Amino acid sequence: MGMERYGVRGLSLEIEGAFGASTQNLGPDGLTWRRLYNRAVAALDHSAMLAVALAEARKGLAEGGIPIGAAIFDASGKLVSFGHNRRVQNNDPSMHGETDAFRNAGRQRSYRNLTMVTTLAPCWYCSGLVRQFGFGSLVVGESRNFQGGMEWLRSLGVRVVDLDSSECASLLGEYIRRNPEVWNEDIGEE
Repeated sequence: MGMERYGVRGLSLEIEGAFGASTQNLGPDGLTWRRLYNRAVAALDHSAMLAVALAEARKGLAEGGIPIGAAIFDASGKLVSFGHNRRVQNNDPSMHGETDAFRNAGRQRSYRNLTMVTTLAPCWYCSGLVRQFGFGSLVVGESRNFQGGMEWLRSLGVRVVDLDSSECASLLGEYIRRNPEVWNEDIGEE
């Protein structure tokens, strides 16, 4: 089903009466009101998760680095780890936000029930990490500045949610305008 972008603003009070309704009571996109409500509630949880990654992005920017943050959560929504892009600070081309959060998580028995949350659509390197270790879900703050491997991950069955956050897009967009050479180096372009 394409990109999942559901918010509370689009819901009406009709939801309250729909909880006992049959599946014939359809809302937008052919979803039952109950399913639409559940997706909206999940989106609220995703926004809270994104706030952790966004705080990490801001921390990276304050350190003089690229403002991309990430966090990993378990199936219950408990924070497992967080990190941010440290390529500039550590002079380490492999230290992307997702890899920092991944390393900070330590060894896990399985990654299938974990959710990777990142302020930007993951590059191919980080998309490979999500695929290699079998993360079941990926929450992306924005994909306006960079699409990365989102569609590839979707095609492999990873649940990808793009929150299309204006805050994430403007934070990184401003950085790119001010530091195009560093940004192009980060995404492997000359």
